[in-house]
Formats: sequence, C-alpha cells, structure tokens
Amino acid sequence: MLQKCKVTPARLWRAFLLAGLAGLAIPASAAPASKTTRVPSDFGQFGPPDQAKGERILGEFRNLGVAGDYYLQFELQVLPRRGERMVYAGRLWGGRNESGPISRVELEDGRGQVQRLLIQSGPEPRIWSGRQGESTEQLMPAASLYAPLLEGSELTPFDLLMPYLYWRDFVFEGVSKVLGRAAHTFLMKPPAGDPAEGGRLAAVRVQLDTQFRAMVQSELLNTQGEVYKSLTLRDLKKVGDQWMIKAIDLRNEQTRDKTRFQVLRAAVGLDLSPAVFEPSSLAGLIAPPEQTESLGR
Repeated sequence: MLQKCKVTPARLWRAFLLAGLAGLAIPASAAPASKTTRVPSDFGQFGPPDQAKGERILGEFRNLGVAGDYYLQFELQVLPRRGERMVYAGRLWGGRNESGPISRVELEDGRGQVQRLLIQSGPEPRIWSGRQGESTEQLMPAASLYAPLLEGSELTPFDLLMPYLYWRDFVFEGVSKVLGRAAHTFLMKPPAGDPAEGGRLAAVRVQLDTQFRAMVQSELLNTQGEVYKSLTLRDLKKVGDQWMIKAIDLRNEQTRDKTRFQVLRAAVGLDLSPAVFEPSSLAGLIAPPEQTESLGR
C-alpha cells in the first residue's frame, strides 16, 4: 500500500538516501526561493554553534545506510521559465559498497540514445560513463562534472555525485528554518586546490533535518556568497515500510529554470549482483525488477 507524505515522515533520512544521489539527495523549484532563514530563538539555539557537535552530526549522517538494494524508474521534467517543457526517461539501480553509496543510472535523451553512468559516492567520488551500443566505459573527467547531462536540464554529474557531503573543510552554522522545519546547517568548502566549476563554486550550504538527519536542501554559492543553484526535497511516498523520494527539484536561481527528478515506480529490499555496479557492466543491458510499485504523479 502506498501512502503519501510531504517531507515529514519518521524515517525521512532513509528516503533521501534512496534517491541514489548520495544522500540525493542528489537534492530547485518554482516553490519558494531557497533562502535560509536563521531562527535560533524558535529552535532553542543559544550562543555560537558548537563546531564539535556539528562534526558529530555530519559524521552520523555520512555513516547512515540503507537496508538492501533498490530500483527507481523516474523521469526528468525540464521546466524552463520560458520555453518548451521536455521530459526524459530514466532508471536507477542503487546500493552501497565498502566505498559508500553507489548507483547505476540510465538516461534516455530525445533521440532515443541511452546514456549510462556509474556513480561511486563517498570520500573518494568517481563517475564512469558509457552509452548504449558502446563496448567501453570511461572515467568522467572533473571538467565534465558541471555540464548538463541532457539538453536544457539543470541536472549535472556533480548533482548526482554530491561530493560536498564528504568535504572535510566545513563550518557548522547552527540551526536554521528550511521548508518550515528545523535543520542543522553546514557550509561545506571545496578542498584546497580544487577549482570547483572553474572557480565559480565557493561553497555549498547543506541542511539536514534536526530530527531525522535527512538532507532536505543544498545550495551552491558563488564567490560573492550568492546562491546560484539549489536542490530541494519536495515530496515523499511510502512503499511497504520504506519511505521513498517522489520528487526532487533542481533550480537555477539566476534563470529560475528548474528540473524535477520525479520517481514513477520503485522496488526496495533487492539483492542485486555486485556486477551491476561494475564499470564494465555499462556496456550491457540490465533488466529492471519484475515487480515494482507505482508512486503515481
């Protein structure tokens, strides 16, 4: 039985991890602009944020796991402020190995060509890419991480990889209000010598629900401290006893264009072969599970 929920279930953290966006968060819409409102008086925060406490919170979040493997059938809805709406089909197989969350993603472009990605998240993130009909895979260079994966889309390999969740240089900013809920807020800074997005990306603000440790929003900041892109968890639904992501919005805060990651069907508690998550597997076809549950629209 499917149940619907708007971002507040008791097992929210599991749902966000199941996006395959490394803790999706991967996670930017026509919803309210993603501005962080500091409200310490409402959420019991007194004095400067405790950096040691912030380090413990972030460490707990990084170590959260998911029971079993999973599969998502989704679509990317490209929703420009002006212009034609486009929809791309996608599939995702997810799990976890000794290096961290790992997922295989297939995206079909407007010409029917399928792009395949193997995404290894964690302290040493990597992405391999391949295409339908090609017999080889390649490790994606850093310069390609910020390029849209599909025409008109705001989704990039960087959004899927979410390497900032593991950056070691960060500041715990305390408790903020995000989507009406209290969230632990962190300002994550790229490693020294990493010219993130050609020097444009100066930091990422990450917000974790204080009660469930879910990442409910992330914001990319430029060198002037301005938010130029955001990822926001918009909707959840329950499959069996597991909360699943139903929608994530990626929003260009400058153009106000957005892309919605919309999950249509899901299967959880799977036991996938490790070969599914090998770079060499990108050359072959992998069939979806026989039984999946609809999350509706």
